[in-house]
Amino acid sequence: MATKKVGTTGRFGARYGRRLRQKVAEIEKKLRQWHKCPYCNKVRVRRIASGIWFCKSCKSRFTGKAYEV
Repeated sequence: MATKKVGTTGRFGARYGRRLRQKVAEIEKKLRQWHKCPYCNKVRVRRIASGIWFCKSCKSRFTGKAYEV
């Protein structure tokens, strides 16, 4: 269960240790936010799959890092 304190890592419960769950929470927070498009410079890019990004403004699809553009 996700709470304000643990966020999306609440699904792990008490397993895997605090530091690992904190690292996963940081990565997932960066992953799910809007990113800046390298073509039109608008903050409208979302991740489709691992390493595949899509800009909703200019409709461009491109590759990048797994968790950040």
